[in-house]
Amino acid sequence: MTTGAFPLTWLYAPGDRPEVVAKALASGADVVVVDLEDAVAAHRKEYARAATADLLSEPPPRPVHVRVNSLDSPESAADLRALAPLRALAGLRLPKVSSPTQVVRTAELAPGIPLYALLESALAIEHAYAIATAHPSLHGIALGEADLRADLGVAGTDGLDWARGRVVCAARAAGLPAPAQSVHPDVRDLTGLAESCAHGRALGFLGRAAIHPRQLPVIERAYLPTAREIEAAEEIVRAAATGTGALALPDGRFVDAAVVAGARRTLALARRIARPAQAQVSV
Repeated sequence: MTTGAFPLTWLYAPGDRPEVVAKALASGADVVVVDLEDAVAAHRKEYARAATADLLSEPPPRPVHVRVNSLDSPESAADLRALAPLRALAGLRLPKVSSPTQVVRTAELAPGIPLYALLESALAIEHAYAIATAHPSLHGIALGEADLRADLGVAGTDGLDWARGRVVCAARAAGLPAPAQSVHPDVRDLTGLAESCAHGRALGFLGRAAIHPRQLPVIERAYLPTAREIEAAEEIVRAAATGTGALALPDGRFVDAAVVAGARRTLALARRIARPAQAQVSV
């Protein structure tokens, strides 16, 4: 496992099914997200919370984030009381964030734990930059597209492209990593997943959340650089090492510091290609 600064795959698993969480931990995902919110029925919330706390009583084999319940619910307060003391917790994913105040309040209740805000409403999109800069504990933002689509009354996916670009821009303006894409809900549609990932990559996303292990290799392939991209990046970095300031490559392309930084990021991502392929684990 090599997550480094560029995790590409975030696999969700329901918190009330420890056997599924165990399979997710063995799947090869960069991050496992234990879900206490939508994936867990109301009468199973307490059990899911206890099972997750038990899981994190010792360091897991890969980073584990937990998506807590809606921040305005009593369940969320109980989640934070149970999870905040657990040092093995790598991050909290906060659903339906619509204001920076919610981030600040959560950071006070769970000091020192990295927070990731999910923006799932029109109001959240309008407040994207304020949320992204709300507190130093916030390490990332992302979209929750199912709820956002319902809030906007959007049919299909193209109608969300403005919101997607807004979130990418807000994250980068705040100095946060490029967001990961929201989940592709049809686990059988791997062709559609690959096409959607290519579109997301073109919009500036980096990586994607998944709901089944079979989606992981598709996501990783889509977001890893191609051989041609790696070759071009290597040429740029070599040229930059021999000169100062802006320079021109033999083919006439103009290269400045921003292009060199992008090439270095491409090569950092390319180092993942040598690692074993994502494991295929059924759930």
